[in-house]
Amino acid sequence: MSSAQPLPPTLVAAGIRVARGGKAILRGVDLQARSGEVVGVLGPSGAGKSTLFRALVGERPPDDGTIALLGQNVTKWPLWKRARAGVGYVPQEPSVLWDLTVLENLVAYRQIAGVRAASGDAGTSARRVGLEDQLHVRAGQLSGGERRRLELARALTCAPRLLVCDEPFAGVDPAGAEQLGRLLREVASEGTAVLLADHHVSEALRVCTFALLLLDGVVAVTAASAEFPNEPLVRGRYLGTWESAPPRTPVDGSGPQP
Repeated sequence: MSSAQPLPPTLVAAGIRVARGGKAILRGVDLQARSGEVVGVLGPSGAGKSTLFRALVGERPPDDGTIALLGQNVTKWPLWKRARAGVGYVPQEPSVLWDLTVLENLVAYRQIAGVRAASGDAGTSARRVGLEDQLHVRAGQLSGGERRRLELARALTCAPRLLVCDEPFAGVDPAGAEQLGRLLREVASEGTAVLLADHHVSEALRVCTFALLLLDGVVAVTAASAEFPNEPLVRGRYLGTWESAPPRTPVDGSGPQP
């Protein structure tokens, strides 16, 4: 009796190249993410993390390379079509509809993504991020951290197969960041492949299954979250003297220890 074969990757990106103004931003990035994984894409400012994420979700197609979602080539698909195929996206820039309420933001996103609008389902997404008491509050009246949670709730409202989060902890207080980290691990445990980039390295590594170091437009290091900070290139080019301020114990207790 043959052993069970591992599930194919949810996302396969191969040879991703993006240039801007004659300058190469991404120079052949290869990346995979599987159901149940939280993959951290880390690196210094200007390394190309946001550019990579925009290419993966269809906001800015790559100049070269291929992107496959669940085995289907989606390289040329626009953002809305990838959303309907199961790609959730939390962009780095604020993207809520300020004049709409929390509930209206969630219902509107479901309509754009081609899912029948249902306020009950939208309310469930709000509860997952702790916004159930603010369903009828305008997004423009929320704090920065609350708006970030709304953006995550919006991405989750259509049960994505791939969730791409660019700076999910930005503007979120420590307690909120811990809550979001737990939620991302929970989402992954339900079968979603999660990609995240964040400058809050300790928070990111607490959540991630493994991490990639993006340097000079290429993936320079791939390592489990526990080993990532010990990689020589990570220490030398990215974290520096990080040993003076190590990350806390990760959400599931399996990563770097103080």
